[in-house]
Amino acid sequence: MVFMADEGSRFGAPIGLLWKYLFSSEAHDASPTTTRRPTLEKISEVTPLYGSERLLRGRWAPDRLRLSMFPPIPIVTEWLEGVLAGSKFVYVCTPEGPRTRIDVHGEFTSTTLSPKEVEEAAREFLDTEFRDDAPAVRELVVRSR
Repeated sequence: MVFMADEGSRFGAPIGLLWKYLFSSEAHDASPTTTRRPTLEKISEVTPLYGSERLLRGRWAPDRLRLSMFPPIPIVTEWLEGVLAGSKFVYVCTPEGPRTRIDVHGEFTSTTLSPKEVEEAAREFLDTEFRDDAPAVRELVVRSR
């Protein structure tokens, strides 16, 4: 297991618009370049199971995540299936006026990767998620004006 903190990413949108984007499956599912064939199964008002094929470490493979979303602050994520199965982490959203800061803290693990490879895969995941979401969030800001 590798404990990681990824702090200081910022979206150019106020926290309310960011949550609107996160809950909009149409907009959110259209932005990723590293997932395909997404499925969403609602478990409760705050918890969906998200399944997809994910491009991670140069390979497409099935994965499944349980997300518990508690606006306006945290998203708790459990990676249930896939290369990082067993990982648990939280996204903490902090409003900063017209922007929102995102910090991620958690333990990442894998049954097939070394600790160094786990950290590399987790950073790749976090980087590509932000890279894919940022333009879609910017577009939502423009459309909301």
